[in-house]
Amino acid sequence: MRVIGVCRFSYPAQGGFRRMHDTLAEREAYLYDDARMALRFRHFEALTLPSLAAQTNPDFTLLVVIGERMPKRWLDRLHDVTADLPQVKIAPMPSMKHRLALQLAIQAEIEGTKGDTIQFRLDDDDAIGVDFVQQSLFAMRRSTRFRKEHPRMVFEFNNGFSVAMTEDSLLVLPEVSGFLSCGLSVLFPEGDRKTIMNFAHHKLHHEMPALIQPSPPMYLRAKHADNDSGEKFEPEGLAPMTDAQKALIEERFNVSEAHIARVCAALPVSRDRA
Repeated sequence: MRVIGVCRFSYPAQGGFRRMHDTLAEREAYLYDDARMALRFRHFEALTLPSLAAQTNPDFTLLVVIGERMPKRWLDRLHDVTADLPQVKIAPMPSMKHRLALQLAIQAEIEGTKGDTIQFRLDDDDAIGVDFVQQSLFAMRRSTRFRKEHPRMVFEFNNGFSVAMTEDSLLVLPEVSGFLSCGLSVLFPEGDRKTIMNFAHHKLHHEMPALIQPSPPMYLRAKHADNDSGEKFEPEGLAPMTDAQKALIEERFNVSEAHIARVCAALPVSRDRA
């Protein structure tokens, strides 16, 4: 059994963004703009990586898919900040449709793998609960008899927070959602050529059975001006963390105000982009 995640990190896909560009050069210029990259690294280093480093079950792989021409400054930083996480594999890919690129990265990684795989996807500005890998494996074991008739299955953890990062903290909004890309995993049987990227995350339960776990909180979903959701960023509903929420988020995601402050101090972002 392998647990494999995939993360697109400023990958210059053909399509796959609501912001359109006429050429690959224009897409790369947008993606690799220094202010934008600083913003992406702020979230990756303050939210995503701490939650991965603290996994109670460290037996997983995260494929970080990047473009082949990421500027050396940022490529070096990506290698540096992931150096202490042996689970992270940086996977340069030529420009193609983003779903195809991530599918190929997963397929290459599981080639020759014996047994089923649990797969998940993670944006570079989100976080997962520290027991996400372990709880996905528990869900798989609990559903063994059911899966005799349904070899693919979704494990959905639908409790989490929307968050917005400040210079030294988070604004938060507790939420219960449905089939976001973060906070879910999918079981695939051995030999299955399909991957999690062959399915729209919000329609996975249309394609296969789902086991939904409403607690504990299992994701942080970041909101900021560079989101590609097509929605204008508005902090409505987001509020400063209470002391109880600070403790909960540090316990559940390994995300602390002190670390956020250090990351943000090292990676200032101009206010017209942040």
